[in-house]
Amino acid sequence: MTKLAKGANVPLSTGNLHATLTWRPGPGVPDVDVSALLLNGERRVGGDADMVFYNQPDHPSGAVGHRGKRPGSDTVALDLDGPPDDLAAVVLAASADGGAFGRVPELRLELTDAATGAPVVSFDIDDATTETAFVFGEVYRRSGGWRFRAVGQGYDSGLAGLATDFGISVAAEESAPSAPVVGPEKQRLISMEKRLARDGHDTLLALTRKAAIGLEKHGLAEHTARVALVLDMSISMDEMYESGRVQALAERVLSLALRFDDDGEVDVFPFAAFARRFGGMDPDNYRGRVATVYAEADVGPWTDYGEAMRAVREYYFGSGDPRSTPLPAAVPPEPPVFVMFVTDGATSEEDAAREHIRSSGYEPVFWQFMAIGEPDEFEFLAELDDLSGRFLDNTAYFTVADLNSLGDDELFERLVGQYPQWLAAARNRGLVR
Repeated sequence: MTKLAKGANVPLSTGNLHATLTWRPGPGVPDVDVSALLLNGERRVGGDADMVFYNQPDHPSGAVGHRGKRPGSDTVALDLDGPPDDLAAVVLAASADGGAFGRVPELRLELTDAATGAPVVSFDIDDATTETAFVFGEVYRRSGGWRFRAVGQGYDSGLAGLATDFGISVAAEESAPSAPVVGPEKQRLISMEKRLARDGHDTLLALTRKAAIGLEKHGLAEHTARVALVLDMSISMDEMYESGRVQALAERVLSLALRFDDDGEVDVFPFAAFARRFGGMDPDNYRGRVATVYAEADVGPWTDYGEAMRAVREYYFGSGDPRSTPLPAAVPPEPPVFVMFVTDGATSEEDAAREHIRSSGYEPVFWQFMAIGEPDEFEFLAELDDLSGRFLDNTAYFTVADLNSLGDDELFERLVGQYPQWLAAARNRGLVR
């Protein structure tokens, strides 16, 4: 590996590279996020899409992409063998969150050959002080090939100042210092993605981004809802729990909750003959969470939908009586509750389930049933979906023969496909703000 001093440059034998910024994390050390800016011959971006970072991870051309973060490292990939014709340079930069770069020890930028993993060049940054954004280096075109220059230029004005220098449009600060550049819900989602990347939850992060696509299609990109996962734990479900298929499903529901839920947690309700809330599932405990619930939840041998509905309604609304029909509140509670209800069998008490569906029509709750098996095995769920005498149609259901056969995109589409219609009707009836 060639080790460069500030200002030095070196030719590159390939444009297919990984650029990784590393540092030593620890208590009090600011978090660091790598970004890349694609510049034309005037050393300007062509538009806002020419900045690649954690919340805009891929350039439309495919020339640059964010490739994931670990504690103490963050990487972007460069594929410059067939770049846009007007691409003259890729600036490799970063911002510090929670303090200045002077508090980030052992900063180093390393370039490696993406095909072989062989080290190419490195640049140590040891003179940072009060800067909150840095240009560490750039890969630039020269005489038909590519070169790397160690830059080491800092900005006290943060990522906004750095981006503005290269022509990125940054929202101006309002005169009132309390006015945010982005709304609180958008900021929550950005912070959530940064946390998943920082903590190494790459699979969960990828799932949340797939969920985001499905939500955006239905106008739910920044919608907030509580998410409940109701899990059938009757004897017939044993093999699905033991094989890990329910755990995989739960992780996909969690990814939806991370986009929906303001506390980033799924409330888990195991049920069979009995039901109760069994704590939450979140990025801190999701690995193996379903196995824990399955091992410890004592819920009996058969399936009673009404018991599960009682537990959900009692937890969120204090209305566990299946015959209770509360009037819509003068000030609707916020947010609504989205219930993912998973079962592979019929209920032992149909009347109780019908009453819960009817009475919960006055509450801000949407029941999304997922039945595992063949459609003709779930005539009762079809009946609930068309149940008469409701204040509001608050149910949807779909069937799947095998959990493994349902892809992520299809699952997210089925989960939220009918929810927007309920949400609009609930707002019109005063159940949801």
